[in-house]
Amino acid sequence: MAEAAQRRQLLGAAQSVNASGVLGQNQLVFILDRQTHQAVIRVVDRSTQQVVSQIPPEYVLQLARELGGSAKVMSSVDDT
Repeated sequence: MAEAAQRRQLLGAAQSVNASGVLGQNQLVFILDRQTHQAVIRVVDRSTQQVVSQIPPEYVLQLARELGGSAKVMSSVDDT
């Protein structure tokens, strides 16, 4: 329940920032990475939809995905 409330607050904050125009041609986008379940913040160009900046960077998410898969393999090996 608290997670849903936090998500609503983040979306509201992003909408406020986007509506203010402080980012100019850019907008904030919050997503949840499906594999790592990590929150990702992107600054996206409104006209081209290209990602200008992302936190955490894609290489960090990729590393987390790889480590997550390794951890699952390691835990199944330990169970045998």
